[in-house]
Amino acid sequence: MPKTKVAFVVQRNGKEVNGGAEHYCFLIAHLMQREWDIEILTTRALDYMSWEDYYPEGVETIDGVTVRRFGVDAPRDVEAFNHYSDKVLPNAENSTIEASETWMKLQGPNSSKLLNFIDLNRDDYEWFFFFTYLYASTYYGLQLVAEKSILVPTAHDEPPIYLPIWDEWFKLPEYFIFNTIEERQFLEKRFPDIKFRGEITGIGVTMPQEASGIRFRQKFDIYLPYILYIGRIDPSKGSDELFDFFIRFKEKHHTPLRLVLAGKAVMEIPEHKDIIHLGFIDEQTKFDAIEGSEFLVNSSRYESLSMVLLESWSLEKATLVNGISDVMVGQCMRSNGGVWYKDYKTFELNTLFLLENAYRLTRMREFVETHYSWNIIREKYQNILEWNLQKREGEDA
Repeated sequence: MPKTKVAFVVQRNGKEVNGGAEHYCFLIAHLMQREWDIEILTTRALDYMSWEDYYPEGVETIDGVTVRRFGVDAPRDVEAFNHYSDKVLPNAENSTIEASETWMKLQGPNSSKLLNFIDLNRDDYEWFFFFTYLYASTYYGLQLVAEKSILVPTAHDEPPIYLPIWDEWFKLPEYFIFNTIEERQFLEKRFPDIKFRGEITGIGVTMPQEASGIRFRQKFDIYLPYILYIGRIDPSKGSDELFDFFIRFKEKHHTPLRLVLAGKAVMEIPEHKDIIHLGFIDEQTKFDAIEGSEFLVNSSRYESLSMVLLESWSLEKATLVNGISDVMVGQCMRSNGGVWYKDYKTFELNTLFLLENAYRLTRMREFVETHYSWNIIREKYQNILEWNLQKREGEDA
């Protein structure tokens, strides 16, 4: 019996793209390739700011997954996009449809080749999975195949989702896949007239055979206690606030504590003897870094699911998160895996608390294994596709 053929549509994809919805898309494609005939349809872009073509046009196989790439019409004009965002997003809900469409076109990535391929080959795929609502590849692509679309919105409370173009657009998908309870609740609140047919799945965690904090410390010559941040270093990820809070904490408390950063920096990092930027690190080193840390911090205000929290909890390491993110606060409460801050005072108090009491937070690994094992995720995706295929067959009968 031939496998069901499905397309996963995402704005960029490749071995060098190791975070966010793009990596999430690839992990699910890799997980389900034994069950389905999957192609990832994407652009040639590597850089999410410029969308400039980087990868070759055409088909590449990555770890058994077929990735089909298409060039963008033109790179993004970052200055024009930022200027227009500053004009429109502060009052997004009162924007016009025309202004919202202009923002989306400036946002990108705009690939006529990708959209034409989806339109011309719509009958070759049973379903189209679109990963993350935010970009032009999803916004325009989903409209072409709405009747066979499944949206993984990765949505959270951020200015663009209040643009009026989404009011009708979110009615189009046949089905939704949510990452957390909070994501679904937020969308139901944002769009009260829409009935969101869907499932909460999340994503699994792939652990190394072992993780060694000692190996990490020896490799980077870091022997003082440290807290760890993993991810893009960017004001949109709360990095500027994290630097401010950490420096203020160091000025007030005589402690050898360091802040270690792992990830690409798209902003200037303060020159401080106790702030260490490692740049990109591989998967094994990432888990070694988590194992050696006092705790992990995620400063982002906007998350639909933080994979690094799950990875940290899998090693029974506590977390400190930005309390503006309802998603991460909810996950910390359910996992008993962390605490949160909303200002400097709560950052200070909870940093002190975790330095002394992180060992009191337990059963984090059990939470991840119960809700985020790959077997559970695979079964959920299988059930989602089977249910939707049966629903379609019933409607066609």
